[in-house]
Amino acid sequence: MPTTTEVERIATAIYTVNRHAKTAIDKKPLYQLKKLAIDKMLVEKKAQKVGLHFVRNPKNSQQQSSVLIQCADYYFHMIPTKEDFKQLPHLGHLDDSYRNPIRKMNLKIAKQVLTDYIGPQSTVKKPSNQSTLSSQSYARPTNRKKQTMKSYLDS
Repeated sequence: MPTTTEVERIATAIYTVNRHAKTAIDKKPLYQLKKLAIDKMLVEKKAQKVGLHFVRNPKNSQQQSSVLIQCADYYFHMIPTKEDFKQLPHLGHLDDSYRNPIRKMNLKIAKQVLTDYIGPQSTVKKPSNQSTLSSQSYARPTNRKKQTMKSYLDS
């Protein structure tokens, strides 16, 4: 059984990954790492679902909700399942007076902590490098005849 400091370290790593994901160019692997870690914490009863919150800026101007999850002294939001709507209470709008504790952790260390926690079999796969595809689409056609440039002096 992990100690509370281990749970706090994992929660801090999730917080760090989540904070960086909000401004990252490629958000998907970071959010996927967060999801896998929180899912494992929920299964191991190291985190718990508290309730549902309204999303602040919903897509397509339709009301949406997210699940509020407590890990140690941190709170995170995730996409709800159908069961969450049936089982969890709706807490209304977000409470602006509460903020997660600010703890510093290097992103590289946070990713390593979460990867070690979730295990190698569930780690996030990086997308394959598509530079060969993009370079092919912009390649010059080879079936063109080479044109020689003539100047006005060549008469």
